[in-house]
Amino acid sequence: INHKWQLLLGRGSSSYSQLLAATCLTKLVSRTNNPLPLEQRVDIRNYVLNYLATRPKLATFVTQALIQLYARITKLGWFDCQKDEYVFRNVINDVTRFLQDSVEHCIIGVTILSQLTNEINQADTSHPLTKHRKIASSFRDSSLFDIFTLSCSLLKQASGKNLNLNDESQHGLLMQLLKLTHNCLNFDFIGTSTDESSDDLCTVQIPTSWRSAFLDSSTLQLFFDLYHSIPPSFSPLVLSCLVQIASVRRSLFNNAERAKFLSHLVDGVKRILENPQSLSDPNNYHEFCRLLARLKSNYQLGELVKVENYPEVIRLIANFTVTSLQHWEFAPNSVHYLLSLWQRLAASVPYVKATEPHMLETYTPEVTKAYITSRLESVHIILRDGLEDPLEDTGLVQQQLDQLSTIGRCEYEKTCALLVQLFDQAAQSYQELLQSASASPMDLAVQEGRLTWLVYIIGAVIGGRVSFASTDEQDAMDGELVCRVLQLMNLTDSRLAQAGNEKLELAMLSFFEQFRKIYIGDQVQKSSKVRAWPAQQLEQLEQLQFQVFLAKHITNLKYWGRCEPITSKTLQLSVRKLVKLSAVQFMLNNHTSEHFSFLGINNQSNLTDMRCRTTFYTALGRLLMVDLGEDEDQYEQFMLPLTAAFETVAQMFSTNSFNEQEAKRTLVGLVRDLRGIAFAFNAKSSFMMLFEWMYPGTPERNRILTLGEVPKDQVYALKLKGISICFSMLKAALSGSYVNFGVFRLYGDDALDNALQTFIKLLLSIPHSDLLDYPKLSQSYYSLLEVLTQDHMNFIASLEPHVIMYILSSISEGLTALDTMVCTGCCSCLDHIVTYLFKQLSRSTKKRSTPLAQESDRFLHIMQQHPEMIQQMLSTVLNIIIFEDCRNQWSMSRPLLGLILLNEKYFSDLRNSIVNSQPPEKQQAMHLCFENLMEGIERNLLTKNRDRFTQNLSAFRREVNDSMKNSSYGVNSNDMMS
Repeated sequence: INHKWQLLLGRGSSSYSQLLAATCLTKLVSRTNNPLPLEQRVDIRNYVLNYLATRPKLATFVTQALIQLYARITKLGWFDCQKDEYVFRNVINDVTRFLQDSVEHCIIGVTILSQLTNEINQADTSHPLTKHRKIASSFRDSSLFDIFTLSCSLLKQASGKNLNLNDESQHGLLMQLLKLTHNCLNFDFIGTSTDESSDDLCTVQIPTSWRSAFLDSSTLQLFFDLYHSIPPSFSPLVLSCLVQIASVRRSLFNNAERAKFLSHLVDGVKRILENPQSLSDPNNYHEFCRLLARLKSNYQLGELVKVENYPEVIRLIANFTVTSLQHWEFAPNSVHYLLSLWQRLAASVPYVKATEPHMLETYTPEVTKAYITSRLESVHIILRDGLEDPLEDTGLVQQQLDQLSTIGRCEYEKTCALLVQLFDQAAQSYQELLQSASASPMDLAVQEGRLTWLVYIIGAVIGGRVSFASTDEQDAMDGELVCRVLQLMNLTDSRLAQAGNEKLELAMLSFFEQFRKIYIGDQVQKSSKVRAWPAQQLEQLEQLQFQVFLAKHITNLKYWGRCEPITSKTLQLSVRKLVKLSAVQFMLNNHTSEHFSFLGINNQSNLTDMRCRTTFYTALGRLLMVDLGEDEDQYEQFMLPLTAAFETVAQMFSTNSFNEQEAKRTLVGLVRDLRGIAFAFNAKSSFMMLFEWMYPGTPERNRILTLGEVPKDQVYALKLKGISICFSMLKAALSGSYVNFGVFRLYGDDALDNALQTFIKLLLSIPHSDLLDYPKLSQSYYSLLEVLTQDHMNFIASLEPHVIMYILSSISEGLTALDTMVCTGCCSCLDHIVTYLFKQLSRSTKKRSTPLAQESDRFLHIMQQHPEMIQQMLSTVLNIIIFEDCRNQWSMSRPLLGLILLNEKYFSDLRNSIVNSQPPEKQQAMHLCFENLMEGIERNLLTKNRDRFTQNLSAFRREVNDSMKNSSYGVNSNDMMS
């Protein structure tokens, strides 16, 4: 079939037929089942290269599709040999003829290398992660540095010529060269990057073998020269390369080399700041802000201050930051990097030991002032022009405030004086507007917006208090700010019956949370934190801890019950020692919609808004439990509103005519309430009260199995979420030590068997891929499976072969899951299964008067028929321990011993393969590593033997890692564990 597609590619005159042929060939070579023979894939690779070489004028999308085809073939065939030669690894040779020809051919050659580097760097979900990492590791060791060197060489040649960037082909060549260089620098060198969005402040783990390129200052200078010599449209990629170069791991250099490298880097940054014209482009500006952030994320303040031009550079950076903050509407997403730089600088001040002045006492107050004043000045413009309000994005605001909290505490007296001045001005203007009959809604909104920002910022700087660096004077300043916020709260609360501002209320709650974290505790009055507070402030602090704090709690629930963000955040605030207060007793005795509107039915609100009811009843339940004991009368009194709700639901369903939406919302609300109470009632006596109040019931466990085909975009909401909850419930029931499960069979009670069989039915109704695609489902499933394999292996062993293989396959896949909780659970499951299997196998080889149980015999038979499953898991675990980060080494060690003892010959072959794959000079050391791993290990799974193996494994991993470091980030894993 591939010859037909090649025929279409060769004879097709339409660009779209060529695209179709290239796309179909890519799918053909990518399939995992029934892959194409090696000879055919080599033919396709050669055909594609010749096709590109003879037709440089193809449509761009056709060329891209063909290059993608080449990259896919090369990646998937990286370990394929023909006559003892790796036939897909000569990538430099493959593109040499392109680079020696016309500009169009050069573009194709560079694009091939760029796409290949990107393809190998990206994990493919259709292939195992371990295979991807083996390929990436080998590509890194054998080809990547040569590609990077070639790319830099071509860039130097291009920059040395008078490029005519009006020529589209020369324009394209420079762009592709920059993309190639960035792809090389952005490579996942050690296989740990799983989420690109969290990679903003990472270290680039350049291999030791690349040292020469970075010790040569011309490499760094090349990119700074390019930035100043090419048009701004190219500059973002140049700056992206500089960001990666600035993030090279510190250990690549010795101290002197690092200081020299940093000096060149700072000089380049200074040159950009002195000629900032290109930074008017938002993309350039964004990448430059990232570059500034890397200056502090990868270098210490003590190193920066020793750079010759540091005083001038820190002045330029401060001016740039202040200007950027003042122009808040320009590239707002870049502010994060500037604040990150100053946050890290300010946090380093107490630790810097260099004698050179850091000058941050001069510049951090300027940055703080610029941020605060610019946010206040933005309010009027945003409201006037109808712009998007940053306060709508509470996540972004909180992120910036977390950064400002550290910056603002540096030279705190200046920060506090500024906040007091601005707050007093805004509060006075707000009061005057409230008292004026002619005040416009716009003026009121502006002042409320300014006060919202100030309350957020005050909460942030109070939350930034560091105990060892704070003084009595600073605590007194905190008191000044707290008093002002409390006075504002009293004012706004008094107006809630007429009007309220949601954003200002959310700011208040943010302030409360920060204040509670720092100043409210069991011993707050005895704490040295508040000794410096004036008597009036101490009095207000006491009020805040009790009456004011709770009053705000109840006021929000009363007036903001329909506002889910405010209600939710209010209920999350910690309330302690308040049970005796009359306001708390009022809530415990009057939790109805009459007093708390969010407990009512509102057909216009979303069902998700009812989540706050769960939080509300969890809080109430915990308050009730303080003095509840075994007082059933008090419990019954508390549950009266819910009893009435149950009766209302029963009455609804007993009639043929009822409002479906109203009934649905009533039922969902009731279940939400009960869930909250169940969370709170975690003591035996209180839980039994709840159970007896609800029992008996008639749950229909199998109803979810009757669902037909469910649309993919609704499968979680309609099916998987319910199954996940069922798994969690069963896990809680099985692990809660409520009953001895042996008595079920003794008394002929089939409840346990029914529950376990229902679990199997639910499990088999889920496609294998869904178990890991939905995090909540995977966590509930694997935690339940851990309990089943620990305490109910006889049940597992009695299952049909296809069910056992389904479960084992799910464990095998979970071992490589990115979620550490899932991976650890799978290790525990595998340990229980292997231990069970080892014990049954040991019993079967001994002469015993009592034969093996029928299910045990069947389980052994199934495992003997499918040895590849256990062997694959042995290979996977060993691979993770040797080649990956392995954040749960102890958990991995527990099943590994059993896997080795069950597969001693396979382990021996695996060990020999690993040893033989090393360079000759490393083989003896690797062989010794494996010898030490099994030293003193007996052929049993007793605890003492397991612990010894775990200790050996720790030493084994250290020895292997040392060997990998000496081999420039790793051994060549060509044929390991294939």
